[in-house]
Order: sequence, then C-alpha cells, then structure tokens
Amino acid sequence: MARFALMMAVLAFADPSNASASPAPVGCSAAEYRQLDFWLGDWDAYDAGDAGTAIARTHVDLIAAGCAVHELYEQTDGLIGDSILSFDAARQLWQQTWVTNRGSLMVIAGRFNNSAVTLEGEMHTGDGRTLLQRITWKVEGSDVRETAVVSKDSGKSWVPAFDVLFRRHSAA
Repeated sequence: MARFALMMAVLAFADPSNASASPAPVGCSAAEYRQLDFWLGDWDAYDAGDAGTAIARTHVDLIAAGCAVHELYEQTDGLIGDSILSFDAARQLWQQTWVTNRGSLMVIAGRFNNSAVTLEGEMHTGDGRTLLQRITWKVEGSDVRETAVVSKDSGKSWVPAFDVLFRRHSAA
C-alpha cells in the first residue's frame, strides 16, 4: 500500500505535457546579438598613436550561449580589465559592465549605429571619483578601433581618454 501511495504522489507531481516536449532553444538568435561579432577573437592592443609596440592582449568571446560577450584585457603594465557586454532586448541597448584589478568599475550603455557601437555612462575610479565616459568600437579594415572620451564635469566638456587599435594576435 505504501508503494502505491508513493507512485500516486510521484504521478501527481509529474507534468505529462513536458514528457515529450523538446528542450527550449538555447541562445539569442536575433540579429542584434551578433552586432559585436566583429570584435570576437584574440587581439593585440596598440596605442593608436604608436602601433609598433603592443600595450595589451585581449580575448573577446561569446558566452551564455551567445547572449553576451566577455572581454579579458591584460595590459603590459599589469592592469587587468574584465567586462561583460550584453544586448538588452527590452531597452534595445547594449550594456557593458567593466571592472579592473585597480578598483575601477564602469557601467555604460548605448546603441549600435552606422557600423559602430557607442556606449556612455559612469566610471567609478579606484580612488573614489565618478566620471562620465563614452566609448566607441568600430571596424577599421581587419582591425577594431576603440576610442574613449571622458567628462569630469557631468558632460559639459569632454576630453580624449584613450585611442586603442586591436589587431588579430599572430602566434609568430
């Protein structure tokens, strides 16, 4: 009798409609999720003003079944930056959360437009300051260029922060 009661309890909680259903599709299939595919890969990063010596190595990969982009940036002076970029379908925006081994945190958002993605938002420095930063990624031939401007006065004025050129890493 106990065996029959146990079997009835299991059947009561079983959902027969799920028994033959196939698993839900994984990943993000909308075209917007592929807008940053140009940046995927293994890169050497250069100061755009001096493309002779690499300043960093960067790995950019799809994660979360293609729903996000992970960047690991390792600069030759020891700076390490790690970020997740994701497309927010509800807001129709890209968002990046970036953190460094020097205590900085940046959360920026924006849109893909005219073959480039531009994101803007707050950067909190390791020493407690808050700045506005605007970053743009775009394809330049076989390279990717990332430029940034920063504002220390709540967006009234902007000055260049960095200009980096990413070139595919070669094993040679």
